[in-house]
Amino acid sequence: MSCLKHSILILCLSIIPGIHAVAQSNGTVSSYSRFGLGLPADASQGLNRSMGGVAQGLRASYILNQQNPASYSAIDSLTFLFDVGMSVSRTFMSQNGTTKGLNNASFDYVNAAFRLRKNLGMSIGFQPYTRIGYDFYTEQNTGSFSANGDPIIQHVEFRSANSNNMQLGGGLHQVYLGAGWQPFNGFSIGANAGFLWGNVNHKIIQTITENGSTTSTDGNTSIFYKASLLSWKGDIGVQYQTQLNKDDRLTFGATVGIGHKIGSEAQYISTQSNATADTLTTTNGYEIPMSYSFGVGWQHEEKLTLAADVTLEQWGKCTTPQVSGGTYQPMTGAYQDRLRINAGAEYVPSRYDRDFSNRISYRAGAFYSTPYLKINGENGPREMGLTAGIGIPITNYWANLSYLNIYAPSYVNIGLQWINRSASAAGLPTENIFQINIGLSFSERWFLKWKFK
Repeated sequence: MSCLKHSILILCLSIIPGIHAVAQSNGTVSSYSRFGLGLPADASQGLNRSMGGVAQGLRASYILNQQNPASYSAIDSLTFLFDVGMSVSRTFMSQNGTTKGLNNASFDYVNAAFRLRKNLGMSIGFQPYTRIGYDFYTEQNTGSFSANGDPIIQHVEFRSANSNNMQLGGGLHQVYLGAGWQPFNGFSIGANAGFLWGNVNHKIIQTITENGSTTSTDGNTSIFYKASLLSWKGDIGVQYQTQLNKDDRLTFGATVGIGHKIGSEAQYISTQSNATADTLTTTNGYEIPMSYSFGVGWQHEEKLTLAADVTLEQWGKCTTPQVSGGTYQPMTGAYQDRLRINAGAEYVPSRYDRDFSNRISYRAGAFYSTPYLKINGENGPREMGLTAGIGIPITNYWANLSYLNIYAPSYVNIGLQWINRSASAAGLPTENIFQINIGLSFSERWFLKWKFK
C-alpha cells in the first residue's frame, strides 16, 4: 500500500501528457494552480492593469492605487473613490500537439478610498490573493489481466475544491484597511492591514477499470489535501514625488509585503478501496513570502504617463505541507524566488478638453516574471504578457471639478490581456490566456458643503 501511495504522489506532482480539462468560473482554469497555495492573483486594478500592472510610481488625486498605500494621501479632500472590476477569459492549453480551449469568468476586486483629513487618506477593499481552479484527468493502459487478457486502464482524476461538497474552486481572499499620510511635501508613507482566508483543497482519485467497469482491486485510491486557512496580511509603502518643471513630475515608490507562516491546520487523507482512511495532520504548513517592490513613474503635462516596476517575491523560503516518512510536515523546495518586471504607459490627448474623444485615456503595457514553482525538481512556468486598454470618462469636465479646480473624472475601464505560461521542462503544458477586463472607477464629490445665501 505504501508503494502505491508513493506512486500516486509522484503522479500528483506531474502534469501528464494526454490531460482532459473542464472549464469553470473561478478566476483560473490552470493546471498549475494545483501546487501550493495556487497561482498568485493579479493585484492590479482597471487603470494600471491595462498598463502592464505598474503601480509603485502612480500617484494622483483621482487614482485608487491599492498596491502602494502611500498613494492614498493624494486623494482630494472632497472626493470619494470607488473601483470595481471583473474579467472574462479564454484559455488555450497545449500539450504534446493537443490544444483545448476553456472559458472562464471572475470577480476581481472592489475598493473604496476617501480623505480622512489633510494629507491623510484611507482605503478599504476586497480582492483575491491566490486562485485555484482545475479539473482534469489522465488515462493510460497499464497492462492486461492475466485471466482473460482484458486491458487494465488506470484513470486518475485531479480536481480542486472549495469545501467538503467538492465544488470546483478555491484559493485565498483578502480584505484590507489602509491609510496613507504625507508628513511633508513630496513624501508619503502608508500601510495596508487585513485578513487572508480561504480553502486550499486538492483531490486525486485513481480507479482501475476492466472493459469499462471499475474493479475492486487495491489500485482504487483517493487522496484529499485539505486546508481551511485564516491569517493576516500587511504591506508598507512609501512614495516620493518631485516636480521637475512646470510640465513634468517624477514619482518614486516602494512597497514591502510582510511574509509569515499561516498557523492553520492542514490534512492529508488517503483511502484505498474500502479501507479506513489514513489521516495525517500538520500546522504552520503554509507560508506567504516577503515581497519587495520598487517603481518609478513620469508624467508629462498630465497627458503622458510612463511607469515601470520591479518586484521580488521570496517564495523560495516558503514552506508547503508534504508527505515524508509517514508524516505530513512543512517543507521547502516546492517554490523558488520570483522576479517580476512591469512597464506601461498612458496617453490622454487633452484631459481637460470639452471634446469627449480628447478625454479618453489610451493605455498599453507588458510584464514578465520568472518561474516560482518547482515541479519534480524542474522549473515551473515563466509568465509573460501584453496589455492594452482605454479609460472612457463617464462624467464631463465641469461636473467633476473640485473647489481647487482639480479634474477627477469617473471612468469605464476596458482592457485586453494576453498572458503566456510556459515551462522549459519537457512534457509540461503551455497556456495562452486571452482576457477582457472591465472595471468601473467612480470619482464623486461627496463631501462638498453647500452654502446658501
